Amino acid sequence: MAEAKLGPNLPDWIVEHANRYLASGGTDGHMYKVTVPQHGEMTVPALLLTTTGRKSGDKFLFPLFYGMEDDSYFIIASKGGAPDHPGWYRNILANPDVEVQVGTKKLKVRARTAEGVERLRLWKKALEFWPPYADYQLKTEREIPVVVLDPVH
Repeated sequence: MAEAKLGPNLPDWIVEHANRYLASGGTDGHMYKVTVPQHGEMTVPALLLTTTGRKSGDKFLFPLFYGMEDDSYFIIASKGGAPDHPGWYRNILANPDVEVQVGTKKLKVRARTAEGVERLRLWKKALEFWPPYADYQLKTEREIPVVVLDPVH
């Protein structure tokens, strides 16, 4: 994953978090501590997602909060409730074969968008580790995608 660069236009706090995660090899940054208005102090698990740019072909890295179900991870394409999908989500629609680093573990996964009952179940689980997702959904007319990352064996 060394050849990947941070995704463009990331907020400073995300850049700082990603750099700490990368510099420590995943020992620092996997569990992200943050104080959130109306929610207080939270510790949220974070992974590093590496996608291939759909236009450039370059590798881009994005730190994202995640949940787990069985041996798969799942992430939320919220973009803070923006009207359009995040770039990383558009990248995985074009090329679902991606890599993740979870703590110190790196693995290849295939991304897919959850639908129906699965989406609803995972969305509820996501609200447990990051309640602000509910606020983000209220800000936008698009249904925020839930993305499952299935390990490639």
